[in-house]
Amino acid sequence: MKRDNIRNIAIIAHVDHGKTTLVDAMLKQTHTVKDNADTKDLIMDSMDLERERGITIRAKNASLVYNGTKINIVDTPGHADFGGEVERTLRMADGVLLLVDAKEGPMPQTKFVLKKALELGLKAIVVINKIDKPDAQTEETINKTFDLFVKLDAKDHQLDFQIIYASGVLGLADTSLESLQKKIAEHHEPDVAPLFESILKFIPAPDVKPEDPFAMLVLALIYDNYKGKMGIGKIVSGSLKKAQNIVRIKPDGQRETGKVTSLQMYEGLKQIDVEEAMAGDIVAIGGFDDISIGETLTDPVSPIHLEPVEIEPPTIKMTFGVNTSPFAGREGKFVTSRNLRDRLYKELEVNVALKVQPSEEGAESFLVSGRGELHLGVLIETMRREGFELQVSQPQVIYHEKDGQKMEPYEVVTIDVPNDYQGAVIEEMGRRGGELQHMDSSGNGELHAEYLIPTRGLIGLKNLLLTRTRGTVILNNLFDSYKPVHEIDAHVNEHGSLISSETGLSNAYGLNNAQERGILFIKPAVDVYEGMVVGKNALDNDIELNVCKTKKLTNIRSSGTDEAIILTPAREIDLDFALEFIGPDELVEVTPKSIRIRKKILGATERKRSERK
Repeated sequence: MKRDNIRNIAIIAHVDHGKTTLVDAMLKQTHTVKDNADTKDLIMDSMDLERERGITIRAKNASLVYNGTKINIVDTPGHADFGGEVERTLRMADGVLLLVDAKEGPMPQTKFVLKKALELGLKAIVVINKIDKPDAQTEETINKTFDLFVKLDAKDHQLDFQIIYASGVLGLADTSLESLQKKIAEHHEPDVAPLFESILKFIPAPDVKPEDPFAMLVLALIYDNYKGKMGIGKIVSGSLKKAQNIVRIKPDGQRETGKVTSLQMYEGLKQIDVEEAMAGDIVAIGGFDDISIGETLTDPVSPIHLEPVEIEPPTIKMTFGVNTSPFAGREGKFVTSRNLRDRLYKELEVNVALKVQPSEEGAESFLVSGRGELHLGVLIETMRREGFELQVSQPQVIYHEKDGQKMEPYEVVTIDVPNDYQGAVIEEMGRRGGELQHMDSSGNGELHAEYLIPTRGLIGLKNLLLTRTRGTVILNNLFDSYKPVHEIDAHVNEHGSLISSETGLSNAYGLNNAQERGILFIKPAVDVYEGMVVGKNALDNDIELNVCKTKKLTNIRSSGTDEAIILTPAREIDLDFALEFIGPDELVEVTPKSIRIRKKILGATERKRSERK
């Protein structure tokens, strides 16, 4: 049986292709949010980090009503690093909106999420967005999108997709390109009704079994201060009432009976309490304190065990430890190993693609594995904003053993760069074990290349290419598969650091001597300690420098009179840069106010001794 008054759709798009902006237009035009609400912030991007980075990190739900039909929207992350979120959220949907930038065409992350959607048999509506851009290549983008569907083995009914042309920023959508361009030229009022009509016509209503016993797979979790932990999912069969007895079946088959203490549905962006929900509805259910993703909630009399969702394994690991620097405890609220352990295990409850285990380096550190540098970087940045102090090691890839052979993760990397810099890019990709898969040059003087490269070769690559191409390179990567270990030169990511040899306050005189050696990371009047990295050496070796050195007073002249010291502005260190920069013998010290790079062994004598071993 079909439930015609409901549609469940997931929105797929690459980072920055305008997905959240389009959702905002949909919510406003159905008066789900008030038109006079502050429109500067993207409504669906609720986390500070999402707004700052312009990316979706956590999958979120919303709902709107159009002509009496309830449309549940699931906003999926575009980054492969948050693949754990994507795979689950697609299980709640009956169809997808694939959003593609009219200039850039389908990108790697689009490919990743679309592949998952097609495997689940979902039908897609393709939305060609940003039509109002002057350099939009609409026809070419449609052809590339069709080729992508074919490449991903789409079935015949999936290949026959509806195309909508849109401008999310202007809040316009139409099934005809000419009609949309006319609306843009005439400064037409915002109108995405053709998109809604297409959703009702082409996205199937959910298949439901209202007569069968109640069953739902938990696909996401939320935490409410009053109601505790709640499981979100789509009811597959039957109906559910508040205070009803249900049984929870874990993936290993263990069962536990409980009662529905709270039942919520989405209305707009808010969750509202309801007394009853039916098959096809997306709901949040409370009643089990330690509910987790992949568990089935079902009727106790005739239980149905649904197949749990599979999550792809982590590819990158890092050691998270208690901050042991001389400045430990100055800026953070949570500084002990117990605080760190509790926070990491709490993250595991909602972040299924993450793994945490005790580290071999001691009781005060933990080995944290995730889907990529960005996945772990977002976790560190979130913890830092919550008041945690910690130190993290260089990201390392996770190896697997298969049939006696050592395997490592490989990624597909797409690079867009002006033709002037193609030599530098091709040389560096070759050095890091990249295999060229595809290359073409566009008419506007840009090179587009696709490489298959070991994940190891990606560490530190982005910063290096940004420097060599003067910030013009656009780089995207996506996990491909595990393959036999590549013989990359192990010294590819090595660099030299400028290390402070003293503890104290940096000053212009000391920094003036240091800046001749390389690029500085600190300004004058900054607290430094022995073993802290204060800059990058122009050569591959480390140098110890005294950046606290002051000019001494002599009997000939005073300490202040000399030619004016002119310092080159220091390179600002943010978390992404620090994680890419550090070497195997270095750590990133993360506190709520500062990010510092340091050597694992702070004392110069101890460092030399350990090198000799």
